[in-house]
Amino acid sequence: MGFKYISAYFKHRFAAKTRHGTHSPFVYKLADEVIYDFSPKKVYAEIEVLRKKLLNDHKIQLKGAEQLKKGLRSPRLLQLVFRLAAYHQPHQLIEIGTGDAMTTAYLAKACPAANLLSLVPTAEIAAGAKQNLELIGVHNVLFTSGDLIHQFKTAIEITEALDFVYVGGKNSRSFVLDIFDLCLAKTNEHTILLFDQLYWNEEMKEAWQTIKNHPEVTVTIDLFWFGLVYFRKGQAKEHFKLKF
Repeated sequence: MGFKYISAYFKHRFAAKTRHGTHSPFVYKLADEVIYDFSPKKVYAEIEVLRKKLLNDHKIQLKGAEQLKKGLRSPRLLQLVFRLAAYHQPHQLIEIGTGDAMTTAYLAKACPAANLLSLVPTAEIAAGAKQNLELIGVHNVLFTSGDLIHQFKTAIEITEALDFVYVGGKNSRSFVLDIFDLCLAKTNEHTILLFDQLYWNEEMKEAWQTIKNHPEVTVTIDLFWFGLVYFRKGQAKEHFKLKF
């Protein structure tokens, strides 16, 4: 974790507000009931069993385990993803490029009646993630593999409207904006886009600013770790930075 990333974090903390600093009823409710709901849930413990399995798997060498540990999002962050998905209750979710099974597990458990499409780079990753998810009883995920942009284009073509899209995969400006541009054809006032690693590098920061400035975007919530994008009709354009 470099100096620029740490510096960006402290700048965000200095500028960000809590729920009490927001003047939007929609954002206040979201912050109060979802973002800052740190109460324990039984399902969290059920999912975290998978993390222990991934890190303790005898097939993973020590170096590989350390790399995996660094790549996995923390329980605190993934539990926020769970709450966001559970709160909005989308009929279908698309997850782009995480491939570690943990994010997928939290999304799938949050919306067990929904269809979750997980786009990953390789068939090997897809097979491993599917096998791991079966250990905790997750069966509502369809994996596809290959070029992430191409996969998403294909998914968009057969999707009437986007409900919930989690954008990970690559920390580059072109990748994020290509995904965002594809989303625009199928968004509505109920769509939520969740972008990972907003401050990972300068390209990601530039991409986030471009997304915020787009005329169809009405509300964004910057949590440093994640950025939430809404297209709520009839609402004045507002951007929020919240501590998390």
